[in-house]
Amino acid sequence: MAGLVVTLAAIATFSYYSLRQIAGLRDLQGRLIDRNRRDSLQLLRIQNDLQLLALALRDMTSGDEPYPMTAWKSQLDRIRTDLEDAVRQEAGLAPDPRPVEEQQYFTGLLTQLWISLDRMFERAQAGDQSGARELVRNSLQAQQSSLTTTVARLLVQNNESEEMAARRIQEIYGLVERNTYYFIAAVVVMISLTSLYLIHSNRRVLHHLAQVSEQRSDLARKLISVQEEVLWSISRELHDEFGQILTAIGALLQRAERLNAAPQLRSGLHEVREVAQDALEKTRSLSQALHPAILDTGGLEQAIEWYVPVFEKQTGIAVALERRGSCGEVPDHIAIHVYRILQEALNNLARHSRSARAWVRVEYGPERLRLEVEDRGVGIPANGGGGKGIGMIGMMERAELLHGRLEVARPEAGGTLVRLEIPLVEAAASG
Repeated sequence: MAGLVVTLAAIATFSYYSLRQIAGLRDLQGRLIDRNRRDSLQLLRIQNDLQLLALALRDMTSGDEPYPMTAWKSQLDRIRTDLEDAVRQEAGLAPDPRPVEEQQYFTGLLTQLWISLDRMFERAQAGDQSGARELVRNSLQAQQSSLTTTVARLLVQNNESEEMAARRIQEIYGLVERNTYYFIAAVVVMISLTSLYLIHSNRRVLHHLAQVSEQRSDLARKLISVQEEVLWSISRELHDEFGQILTAIGALLQRAERLNAAPQLRSGLHEVREVAQDALEKTRSLSQALHPAILDTGGLEQAIEWYVPVFEKQTGIAVALERRGSCGEVPDHIAIHVYRILQEALNNLARHSRSARAWVRVEYGPERLRLEVEDRGVGIPANGGGGKGIGMIGMMERAELLHGRLEVARPEAGGTLVRLEIPLVEAAASG
């Protein structure tokens, strides 16, 4: 979060800085370059009017034309009107850096020019043609020359301002470009540091999760081992202790029936012996359900062949048992888990599938063992919903303890397929 906040703050700061630079660049272009260009156009207009004025003054003093001095008044009035308009517009466009004294000097020169021009026409109207020409030669031409020089200097200043503005714009572009590179490098460094920190944190979390998972696996292994030991102990206790007691009671009752006793007493003893025999059979059945003794004596293959018919008899579901390969000696700690997974899968089938048929396929191999339980019932939901019950979690825990893989799928023909695959070598080593 700190890295994200710093990165976002850096992006916001750089964006604000870039926008300010761009705004300053836009103002510089609008305020200086465009304004200088329009001001230069007005200065060129003033310069052109001054050139027209210079030509008119030259014609007036040359004496080649047989016209009085007042004949140029209308022409000079037009030049004066246009020049004053150009000066007024140029004053509004003058660059801010231009000194006030320079603008006042230019205005003063122009005012003196108009005063001298008015005085010249006054002399001409009074009939003093030579005096009017002398005023033009001595005063007006010099003033016009000074104005032309001043306008030329102002044009040069505008050009210099444009060049300075162009250099400033290039500096701003270079500064923004350089800062962009710096910003990109800083962002890359920040992202790299954040990524390295995230990688380090993720590795710590994953290491912790691995430790927790290993501890959970050890705990699950111990709980399942304890559970199997308790079930085995109870099964042996029921078979050895209660079975022998009930067998002895049955034998004593059978011997008592042979004594010379009243028919009613013998009938009661017979009923009690039948009850004891029924209790003995249920005890043996419960003992087999808790831990089948055939699993210890005959191995996994015989235990599966014994349990499938028992399941058929108890549930009425027809189960087809298919075997492939040759079953070698499967260690007890593997056999009990495979048997429990088969037992839980068939019990789930009987409770939920509503199927009348099922298939149990066992494939034995030198390195792998595969067990499949399939039915044609309602099947698992298409969206995979429904959650996982305790029985399914227990099956997955047992498969994980064997380093195997448990899948619950929906076959194309419908129903449910439970598939268990375990590597015998790894499972034997983990035992």
